[in-house]
Amino acid sequence: MRWIVKPLLWIACLTPLAILVGRTVRDELGANPIEHVTLFTGIWTLNLIVAALAITPIRRLTGWNRIIQLRRPIGLFAFFYATLHFLIYIVLDQFFGWSYILEDIMDRPYITVGFTAFVLMIPLALTSTKAAIRRLGRAWQRLHRLVYVTAGLGVIHFLWKVKADSREPLIYGGIIAVLLLLRLPVFRRRPRRAAA
Repeated sequence: MRWIVKPLLWIACLTPLAILVGRTVRDELGANPIEHVTLFTGIWTLNLIVAALAITPIRRLTGWNRIIQLRRPIGLFAFFYATLHFLIYIVLDQFFGWSYILEDIMDRPYITVGFTAFVLMIPLALTSTKAAIRRLGRAWQRLHRLVYVTAGLGVIHFLWKVKADSREPLIYGGIIAVLLLLRLPVFRRRPRRAAA
């Protein structure tokens, strides 16, 4: 896990960033580069949220308990891409026009929902250390259930942004719904009975 799986996870999670940098260097961002990088980082935020939500169902269905060690780095990478997504909006799209940004957050529902999702991710990222887990105890688990809300808001943000073609955000919504259903007790892996 430490020497093979986790390094591979880091490589996998940083590959999208490398792809984006490569496209930028080669001037392959299309006619609207800001929209391209905004959409790209937003989609990878959702991809990683989905991956983080998949960890518990995989553990329950397979009995592979050590996979739980991957949930925290995946969640932090999701926050990393969400931060990039937000910074691209603030810096490249709005040029630090704080009055316009506040107006956007108040008046455009998909911006409001996206901003709310990002704000909810901040306490999750800040409390992802081992020290925070020990300090918060059971409250840590309750706090981190906010990821379900964040995932739902992320799908709504995507759905309201694309407007016309809703297939992709609806696919994300369906996958997240299935992953949440798989958390029900009925899907827990039952221990094998000892042979008589």
